[in-house]
Amino acid sequence: MDAEAFPQEVLAEEEPKYLRRQKPLEIKRRKFGRKAWRTYARVTLWVVVGLGASFLAYSAWHFLYAAPEMALLHPDQISVHAADGSTLRFVQRNRILEVFAPDRGHSVLRVPLDERRRELEAIPWVEEATVRRALPNNLQIEIVERTPVAFLRQGSDMALVDVHGVILDRPVEGDFDFPVVTGVSAAMEPDDRARRMQLFASFLQQAESAHTGASRQISEVDLSDSNDLRALISGLQSGDTAGFASATSSGSAASAQSDAPLLVHFGDGDFQTKYANLIENIGKWRAAAGRLESLDLRFKDEAVGNPDTSATKTQQAIVAQPQHAPQHASAAPHVASVSHASAAAHPAKKNSASQASKRPR
Repeated sequence: MDAEAFPQEVLAEEEPKYLRRQKPLEIKRRKFGRKAWRTYARVTLWVVVGLGASFLAYSAWHFLYAAPEMALLHPDQISVHAADGSTLRFVQRNRILEVFAPDRGHSVLRVPLDERRRELEAIPWVEEATVRRALPNNLQIEIVERTPVAFLRQGSDMALVDVHGVILDRPVEGDFDFPVVTGVSAAMEPDDRARRMQLFASFLQQAESAHTGASRQISEVDLSDSNDLRALISGLQSGDTAGFASATSSGSAASAQSDAPLLVHFGDGDFQTKYANLIENIGKWRAAAGRLESLDLRFKDEAVGNPDTSATKTQQAIVAQPQHAPQHASAAPHVASVSHASAAAHPAKKNSASQASKRPR
């Protein structure tokens, strides 16, 4: 259809009433308005504050960790003393200072306290250690020394041992009067050594409770069997020994028996009752059975004796009932003298009289 056939008025009415502006409107903007200046000022202030804080933090770090005023430079800056304030007896100061050798020249704040404490407690004579900083540049060390309770014989070597089974080198200075312990060695597990030494400590404590001065009569303790503690005891004398002197050849013979070392099997418990029975009845047993090489107290209400066949007097098998029972025991044990053929079931350990009468010092 030809467009010219329509009237021009109709075509004009169909044109859009709103047309796009031919020239864009220019808008004027301010580059640095009042609000923009405030934002810039705030940002600049925060930048300055951040830089200042960073500088102060660096200065503080440099002073605390790098300044000579905080450095550990001299051994005198490390104070070492016992936990109770006394002077250390066995731990040498030089040995402790060696632990802090890597920290010399560095700030005390760089010292790893827990690590140094563990290194100090690895020293055999140190039971417990405490390490503290004393600003600006000092360290304070508190030491709890181990307490030996016995001499430890390992072959031909003689050392010391504490109740926890820690083996200690004998110090240059120090006078000790302990029983000798055998059956414990460095090859054992630490827990095993600790159990055996706690058994020994319990035995020594209960024996002393049963008879004052018992620890000086006990010369050697064998812990090789954890179920049978064996002690070599010398100087055993009973209050009734004099009354039984007539049963022997002479009073001097009874005295010789009391001085002879005796190996006693105590088992693994009830040491106080057994030791009290031993002190109360040893005179009766020796008067009845003669000189004994060993005595087994592991059996209830019975003591099994092994005669000393090296004695000049011939031993006879005798079973005797003691006349008086100890106050804390329900009944005094019988004593049975057994021959060496039957003694295999209850082995006795032979020890020389010189080892029994003398303790190493």
